[in-house]
Amino acid sequence: MHQAGLADWQIERFACDFERLQRGSEAFLSESELSPLEAAPQLQELPACDWGESLARTVIIKLNGGLGTSMGLETPKGLLPVREGKSFLDLTRAQVEHLRSLSGSGLPLLLMNSFHTRSASLASLHGFGNASLPLDFLQSKIPKVRQDNLEPVDFPTQPELEWCPPGHGEIYASLRGTGMLEQLLQAGYRYAFVSNIDNLGATLDPALLHWFSQSGLDLAMEVTARTEQDKKGGHLARLQSGGLCLRERSQCAANDLAAFEDIARHRLFNTNNLWLNLQSLQQQPLPQLPLIINRKTVDPTDPGSTPVYQLESAMGAAIACFERTQAIQVPRSRFLPVKTLSDLLLLRSDLYRLDECSRLQVVSRRTLPQIKLDSRYYGTYEDFEKRFGSVPGLLNCESLSLEGDIRFGPGVRLEGTVNLSNSGPEPLLLT
Repeated sequence: MHQAGLADWQIERFACDFERLQRGSEAFLSESELSPLEAAPQLQELPACDWGESLARTVIIKLNGGLGTSMGLETPKGLLPVREGKSFLDLTRAQVEHLRSLSGSGLPLLLMNSFHTRSASLASLHGFGNASLPLDFLQSKIPKVRQDNLEPVDFPTQPELEWCPPGHGEIYASLRGTGMLEQLLQAGYRYAFVSNIDNLGATLDPALLHWFSQSGLDLAMEVTARTEQDKKGGHLARLQSGGLCLRERSQCAANDLAAFEDIARHRLFNTNNLWLNLQSLQQQPLPQLPLIINRKTVDPTDPGSTPVYQLESAMGAAIACFERTQAIQVPRSRFLPVKTLSDLLLLRSDLYRLDECSRLQVVSRRTLPQIKLDSRYYGTYEDFEKRFGSVPGLLNCESLSLEGDIRFGPGVRLEGTVNLSNSGPEPLLLT
C-alpha cells in the first residue's frame, strides 16, 4: 500500500480490518440479541414545507465507486444509460441543476469515487462544477487477500485485479482522511444526504431535510417495508440496549437465516439513503463498523482463479455507532435501485416516466411485475441491448418469463402473465 502511494490513514484503516480478519472477528448478530423494529416515524406524516435555509447548508453525496460487473460491464455503473439515453449520473446532474435554479443555491453534488470510476465519471461531468468545492473525493483501495494464507494476492496478467474498494462503509474515514469533511464545514455545510448512484428514487426531499435539520440527530436512515424480493437484504432491528442496528445477511448465522428472511418479523430494511450531521462526524470518533468478509475469486469472471477475501463494511451499520440516530420510513418510490438487468428493463419501460425535474416517477399501478430473464441470452448488458432494441410495454403485465433467444421490436405490449419460450437455434423477433 505504501508502494502504491496510499496515505497513512488508508493503510492504518486496512491494518485494523486485517487484524480483525486474522483474529476471526467476522461479526455475527444473533437473533437472540435482537428484537424487531416494529415502527418508525413516516415521511408522509411530516408537515409539508419549502426548502428554507437548510438547503444552503446541505450537500448531496452519491456513492459512485462500483462498476457494472454484475451486468458484464467494466465501466462505472453510474454511466449506464437508463432513460432516454441518459445515465444515472446524467439524471443526477440534471436533478441538482434543477434544484439550483429553483432555489438560487449552489447545492453541491459530490461523488465518492473509487480508483475504478474516477476518471470516466469526472469526464462525464464536463461543464458542471461546485464553485469552490471539488466534484469528488476518492475512496481508498485495499489488497485482495488470499484465502489460503492471508497474503496479498498476486495476479500479474491483470494487476489491477489485485485491488478492490473497501465498501461504502469507508465514507466516514474518507470524508475525514481526504480533508473533504473539513472543507465542507469551513464552507458552511452542515448536512449531507448520501445515497447510491443507481437509486434514482433517492432525491433530495424538502420535508426530510427540514425534519433532519431540526432533529438534533447525528444520523438518520431511510427505511421501507420489506417484500419477498428484499428478504436477503439488510434489515433494521433493536439491540437489547435499545439502540438501533443494521443486520446484513453476512452477519447472520445459518440457524438464524429463517428469522432473518422473515419479512413479517423484520419488516423494515435499509434503503442506503442516509442523512448525516457533518459536525457530529467531526466531533465523534470514527465508527467502528462490523467487518464484512466477502469471499470471491481474484478475477470475478473466472471462478477457477485464486480464492480471495475482500474486506468491506456497510455505511448503514453506523446507525449503531453514533449517539443520536433514527430510522424514518419512506415510500418504496424512494428505493429504485438497479442491481440486475431485470431492474433495468423495468426502469426503461412504460412503468416509469421522467418528470420535468428529471426525477423518475412510478406510473400508477398496483405492483411491479416479476421479471425472469434467461441468463444464457440476457446475462450481460451487451446481450440485453441486442435483444431489447425496443422495450415492450409492461404497464399491464403481471409477470414476464423469457426462455431462449427472444428479441423485441417496436410497439410490443405484454399483458397479464407472460411466459415466452424459443427452443430453436434462430432468434425469435416479436413485432
